[in-house]
Amino acid sequence: MGILSRTSYVIRSKINALLNRAEDPTETLDYSYEKMRDELQQVKQGIADLTTQKKRLEIQKRRLEENVEKHNDQARQAVQQDREDLARKALEKKQAKMSQIEELDGQIARLQETQDTLVQKKDELQSRIEEFRTKKETMKARYEAAEASSRVSEAMSGVGDEMADVGRALERAEEQTDEMEARSAAMDELMESGALDDVLSDKDSIERELEAGRTNAEVDAELETLKAEMGKSSEPAEETEADTETEVDIDEEVVDEEVEAELEELKNEEESS
Repeated sequence: MGILSRTSYVIRSKINALLNRAEDPTETLDYSYEKMRDELQQVKQGIADLTTQKKRLEIQKRRLEENVEKHNDQARQAVQQDREDLARKALEKKQAKMSQIEELDGQIARLQETQDTLVQKKDELQSRIEEFRTKKETMKARYEAAEASSRVSEAMSGVGDEMADVGRALERAEEQTDEMEARSAAMDELMESGALDDVLSDKDSIERELEAGRTNAEVDAELETLKAEMGKSSEPAEETEADTETEVDIDEEVVDEEVEAELEELKNEEESS
């Protein structure tokens, strides 16, 4: 096999493979069905044209037959008038018309035979088309069912192109999520251990702890000051019975005053509403 032959063979095989992948059997069946219907329509049109031609010949024959009767009448009238010459001419025309009628009969008969043959072929072709249509619809239904089943199987098994893409996308998303979770956990661990200083602060961990200690000392000092102002000391003191009674009275007065104030506030709210 020469280079050109091999190249031609390879090209034809490639084209054939492309056509096989691009071909939709249902579209091919529909196209074949439409072509057969076009052929049937052409046969019907041919029968119609043939019938029209036959009708024209039959009309022409009928007119000739009318002329034959006319020439017969002319010949009788000429004989009655003793005009043999006119009678002869009329009969000659009659014979010419009879010859034309005979020729038309032959043409009409041949057209009728052709018409009968075409009608028979048309009926056979129409029957084949109906049979092909039934097979076509059955085949299309089988193909569509097989195609749907194949798509479902590919989707369930994940071997289809689209499902494969979805699977890869899920894998990438899972990997990125795992990486982000690990990064977040690592950052939290570093922040808790103090290994990472606040990027917005120029203080290290020791300075922050010292500052927190100073803040706590200031809070303790302020708390002691408040206790001293309120007459309370952080050191425990012995309470006498009299002091206890005095404190109880004072507490009751304070409670009474708070209750009166709260009642007054409620009355003001009801009046204003």
